[in-house]
Amino acid sequence: MPGKKAILKRLKLCLLVLIILLPLSINFSSPGLLAAEDEEKITILFTHDLHDHLLPVKDKRNGEIFNSGGYARLQTAILREKAKNPNVVLVDAGDFSMGTPFQTVFASDAPQLRIMGAMGYDAITFGNHEYDYRPLGLAASLKAAKESGDRLPDIVQANVIFPVDQEGNLTPSLQELQNAYAEYGVKEYTIIERSGVRIGIFGLMGKDAAAKAPMAEVEFAEPVESAKRIVKILREEEKVDLIICLSHSGTADNPADSEDELLAREVPEINVIISGHTHTKLAEPILIGRTIIGSTQDSCRYLGVINISRAKPSAQGQDGGNPAAGSNGGWQLDSYRLETIDGRLESDPQIDSLISAYQELVQEKYFDNFQLKFDQVLAVAPFNFLTQAEIRDKHEEDPLGNLISDAYIYAVQQAEGDAYEPVAVAIVPVGTIRESFYQGEITTADAFNVCSLGIGPDRIPGYPLISVYLTGEELKTVCEVDASVSPLMKDAQLFLSGLNFTFNPNRLIFNKVTDAYLVKPDGSREEIVDNQLYRVIANLYSAQMLSIVGDKSFGLLSIVPKTKDGTPITDFEAQIVRDLRSGTRQEVKEWQALAEYLQSFSKTNGVSQIPEYYSRTQGRKVVDNDTSLSALLQNPNKIALGVYGAGSGLIALLIFGTVKINARLKRRRKASQSAGR
Repeated sequence: MPGKKAILKRLKLCLLVLIILLPLSINFSSPGLLAAEDEEKITILFTHDLHDHLLPVKDKRNGEIFNSGGYARLQTAILREKAKNPNVVLVDAGDFSMGTPFQTVFASDAPQLRIMGAMGYDAITFGNHEYDYRPLGLAASLKAAKESGDRLPDIVQANVIFPVDQEGNLTPSLQELQNAYAEYGVKEYTIIERSGVRIGIFGLMGKDAAAKAPMAEVEFAEPVESAKRIVKILREEEKVDLIICLSHSGTADNPADSEDELLAREVPEINVIISGHTHTKLAEPILIGRTIIGSTQDSCRYLGVINISRAKPSAQGQDGGNPAAGSNGGWQLDSYRLETIDGRLESDPQIDSLISAYQELVQEKYFDNFQLKFDQVLAVAPFNFLTQAEIRDKHEEDPLGNLISDAYIYAVQQAEGDAYEPVAVAIVPVGTIRESFYQGEITTADAFNVCSLGIGPDRIPGYPLISVYLTGEELKTVCEVDASVSPLMKDAQLFLSGLNFTFNPNRLIFNKVTDAYLVKPDGSREEIVDNQLYRVIANLYSAQMLSIVGDKSFGLLSIVPKTKDGTPITDFEAQIVRDLRSGTRQEVKEWQALAEYLQSFSKTNGVSQIPEYYSRTQGRKVVDNDTSLSALLQNPNKIALGVYGAGSGLIALLIFGTVKINARLKRRRKASQSAGR
């Protein structure tokens, strides 16, 4: 047997061999470990179109009703993701405000920015709805947030323009907003670092979103050109490793209308586009080249999670030998998912406490003025209405639209009392219906959520109702707007009270309506007199939009809202319906009209019950799909007659030309035959 010294010598030799071979064994037999060490990994958590849904709301999925969303649950999901990977970036692509009662303290207390700061958001951008309270409202919100001293997210917006007058001056309201931008620190882009990775984040307002911010006063530069400019700065001057665009532009089924897909094609250096505005739910990301587009619906229903990685630079070259490396830095998608925010998630106690405090502010500063409580039960629904998305996706009459338009007329009757002048028609566009009602109790907050948009000149949140007059011919045009324009632009779909019509979607555009008539209070039919003026109720935004029908219809349709004496309206705010029951003559708000109507129904155990009448359609908008020749051509209007006349003229011209050419050819043949003889 070998001695102890020999054994010890052999052990030392084995140990030396192991020390020498260990690095080689790691390099060659454990490629996975090497990859993990040589890769940079980033997790991007994203939201958009949160629309003030701090609290969970009723939702419907696969026919089942459940509570969806809520910031306290969202925070739990965010913290879970951060626990998995410390290299997390948390961003939002705009429209974080406007949609629930929390928007009523937007200007005074800025709960949106402050709570997003508390949740750890790194960067956000503005959507069109951040401008709903006009420049002064947004300015006040930014200042309130800054003065709070709370942690706040960076705000990035690369294509905003503050237009000046001929003397080079801003309006007072725009000057106030510009000052607030500077005080808060709103900028074109921001740069954050995660484990040595420099991440450039910038924000954009898309074309469609900009068009839907009529009260903003600011303007917006062309998004693609703005993106090219910022990307050049981020790459060449800031030397960033990763570029994220927070785009409030959106995607669409038609590639020609899909703004963020066009952006990705035109600016391929962008690594990730968070796509807001269109409320699209992308269960799988859109990949354009090496650009990743993510979208996570709206209203805090989901948290988007994007995991990406990149091989680190090595001595072999700046791209580390990674064949995927290119103009956008060689980042690749590892995984993408939408994390559902619902009752399966516990509520984060810190965020829950903040929400409760803001709810008390809403009650004190807003609902107390209307003698209503935030959670007060206004009515009970024995049935479900369609979801907002379902209403938008179909082109036909809808019971919720009927309920809201009927509420307009009821509220005007109550507000004006003995001075009430009969209303012929009430108009509700689908775009101003923001939520829906479901079976069970309906609270004040629920009613507000359904009609939550806007603000009046009184600076109190909520669009006021206004009274205008239209001719009978213009009422028929209103029906034609729904029939012909809404297939091209969903927000143009209208729900009406007092005006019924039938349309055939197969007929010539702008000549689809085949019958239209007024409905008297007793339900009987009344024929429309073309040159007679009729009183019409709409909210402030909708009434203003009626004036641009001519632009949307290429000048073929025209609606000019008028005063009672037939004078075209230039100041819509002067036509606001006011509550004559109160000495203050306060504005009658759209949501308030709905809340009052809900309380007017017959009661069971002291609680109003929505009648079965609103569980089904009532023939207010009838779709006639007859494709027979007579159905397509009968009763043409002026536009159709013009088209048919032009078409007939063109056909006649072609026939005449053909006859002339044939006659000329025949003469030439005869002349040729004569010459041959």
